[in-house]
Parts: sequence; structure tokens; C-alpha cells
Amino acid sequence: MSEHQHSHAVSGEADKRWLTVALALIIGFMAVEVVVGIIAGSLALISDAAHMLTDAAAIVLALVAIRLAARPAKGSFTYGLKRAEILSAQANGLSLILLAAWLGYEAIHRLIEAPAVDGRLVVITGLAGIAVNIAAAWAMSKANRSSLNVEGAYQHILNDLFAFIATTIAGLIVWTTGYARADTVASLVVVVLMLLAGWRLLRDSGRILLEAAPAGLSPDVVAHRLLDVRDVIEVHDLHLWLITSGQPAISAHVLVKEETDCHHIRVILEDLLKRDYHITHATLQVDHASEHETAAVGEKHCAEPHGAFHRHGV
Repeated sequence: MSEHQHSHAVSGEADKRWLTVALALIIGFMAVEVVVGIIAGSLALISDAAHMLTDAAAIVLALVAIRLAARPAKGSFTYGLKRAEILSAQANGLSLILLAAWLGYEAIHRLIEAPAVDGRLVVITGLAGIAVNIAAAWAMSKANRSSLNVEGAYQHILNDLFAFIATTIAGLIVWTTGYARADTVASLVVVVLMLLAGWRLLRDSGRILLEAAPAGLSPDVVAHRLLDVRDVIEVHDLHLWLITSGQPAISAHVLVKEETDCHHIRVILEDLLKRDYHITHATLQVDHASEHETAAVGEKHCAEPHGAFHRHGV
């Protein structure tokens, strides 16, 4: 096992431990909250409990995805099952949006006709929920959040923490003023937070599934950086994508001057990509420009070469 693979394996085992701790906290408190929410007649508490159910599902998905992603590449899965993490992030994002839609619908009905709510029970349960979610969020923060899969589960927990804060404030208002609609307003605050977190997860995981360039890493900038290397005169067919979160990859065809050592240039370019952009998965075809032109006489390399970059003055 390489050092890179070993570090991922160690990180994966640590992530599983912390995720399991968070899962135990969430499931234990969720069961209590459902009962109290029904007794208190609080939609905010029931909303929080439903959100905690998605928290638990998100963590279970994350644990399954970690196990799948750790499997070595074999057969037709040439990258292994690393993108199971991204599918997990997609599921987490979608579950947040769907649950937010249902809770929003229920909240609008309760704004029209607000039922009686036991504010005292809401406050007590809300404070307990804040404590549980702080503990769960702390456990999740110890895991590797550069993984979009883990980040998705963490966002579930963080949104639930904010939800409990809103619920506690609403319960205090109901308890002290009798204004029952405060409970529903707290539910709507939770709905907005869930929609935002769900959209971000779908957007970021969608970019990976569509093999867009990593956020903040421009293919044009990388290509021109390669052109800065001495004796490189052209870079084309450059593709830059993420295999999974935190694992960028690149492929490109590079043309160099005739008298240049192609192998030496390839090593330099690979070192540059690793040092400047943390890209360790690079597939570079390096040819002499004269050889490429000769081969192109009988067969054109590409009808419309995409991503062609040339050294100025060449």
C-alpha cells in the first residue's frame, strides 16, 4: 500500500469512529424528541425530530460510502467506488430539500390556524437538543470534512443545531407570551436553512458528477502555468476534473521543442502540478512538436482541438 493510500485508509477509519459517535447521539435523542413533540403539540420539535432522522440517514449513508470508497480499483471500476461518496452527498442534499418542502407546507397551514403549544416542554427539549447537537457536531468536526460525503452529513448536524436554537427561542416566546405562531415561524427558519444547505450539496456534488474543473482551479491558468516551463511550446486537449472530493486529476497533450527530452519534461510537469496545485493523478502525453506535425499530415489529430494553448512568440 502506498503512503497516499495508507493515509486515506487511516483517515477513513478515524472518520468512521467519529461518525458512529455522532450517529449514536442523534438516534438516542431523536426517539425522545418525537414523544415530547407529540405531547407538546409542537411542529418545531417534530420538525427537528424529522430533521434528526435525515441526520441519522445521512450519517449511515456516509459510513456506507466510506466503506465502498475504500475498495480497491478492479474490473470495470477503474477508479474503484470513490464516487460513492459523491452519490451519498447528492442523497443528503436531496433529502434536505424534500424534507424542507414538506415542513414548509405544514408550517404554512399552521400559520393560518395555530394549534396550542406547550412552550415549557419546547424550551426544555430545545436546550437538550442544543447540547446533543453540539456534541454531535464536535464529533463530526473531527472527521475529514474535505470529503464532500462527510461534509454533507456535517451540514445535516449543523442545520439541526441551528434549528434547535430557533426552536428554543420560539418555545420561550410561546411560554412567556402565549404567541403560538412563534413555533411555526421557527419551523420556517429551519426550512430556509435546510434549503440552502441542500442546494449547496447538490451544486458541489453535481459539479463532480459532471466532471467540471475543481472550484477555484481554472484549466486556463493551469495550462499557462505548464507553458511557463522551458521548452514547452503547446498544451492542448487539457481536461481537469475531480475523481472524488479532494482528489483532482488532469490529462493533457504537451508539445515540446525537437531537441528536448520528453521524459524529463514530463517529470518536471508532474512535479509542478503536485507542488502548485496538489494534483497527484496526472496523465500527460509529451511529444516533440515536429513529430506531431509529421503525424498530422496523414491524419488530423482532432477536428476542433479543444483547449489549445501556445507559447507566445513561437
